[in-house]
Amino acid sequence: MRILFIGDVVGKVGRRMVRDHLLALKREHGAQIAIVNGENAAHGKGITEKIYKELLGYGADFITLGNHAFAKNEVYGLLDGKVNMIRPLNYPESAPGRGHEIINVNGKKLLILNLQGRSFMPPIDCPFKAADHVLENNDYDEAFVDFHSETTSESLAMGYYLDGRVDAVVGTHTHVQTNDEQILPGGTAYITDAGMTGFKDGILGIRKEEVIERFLNQLPVRHDVPDEGKGILSGVIIDTGYKKIKKIRITE
Repeated sequence: MRILFIGDVVGKVGRRMVRDHLLALKREHGAQIAIVNGENAAHGKGITEKIYKELLGYGADFITLGNHAFAKNEVYGLLDGKVNMIRPLNYPESAPGRGHEIINVNGKKLLILNLQGRSFMPPIDCPFKAADHVLENNDYDEAFVDFHSETTSESLAMGYYLDGRVDAVVGTHTHVQTNDEQILPGGTAYITDAGMTGFKDGILGIRKEEVIERFLNQLPVRHDVPDEGKGILSGVIIDTGYKKIKKIRITE
């Protein structure tokens, strides 16, 4: 199976990059499914029903989220409906939505699993034990994991922990594409972070001036996500059959 994954889509510029490049990337790489992390798609924080439908219209087949999954109130009802979108599994069971889904891809059952790390993140349930429970209690042919994590150590730990049990562990959240794409010893495709899709000439998709001011003054500053400007698209293409993973990076 060939899986195209697009890293954290940030704001309007990120959505434009998905619009302009996703379908062409699917054709170029022969991807059978495109998974997009959309947790920053609504002006840098959360996702709305309109933007969810917008991303599907641009060619996304499935959407994963992260620590901003519940930033927009309207997403609560959306996640509880029949949508091709999941939030991190290891939130409490009472949280809206689901943390995993099994979908049909050309006759194969693909398990898509969204997990969130705990290092420097909200103290939610253990992602390792949550992954165990899903893997042990579901029937699937292949499995893909979006691990939304702050630290490289926790991401690598998850990669090795799931090595040989899932087909891919792809990191998100830091918005910086890492240079460690590899096939782990057990055959799992891995990268610590797939990178960001959004405003290129800033800091993590945000105007650089605001971020620099925050570091200089240590005072609260409203982070501005530009609606215009040069964009970047980051992600990976994974071939589970041939055990390959390749980074994707398009800049304007």
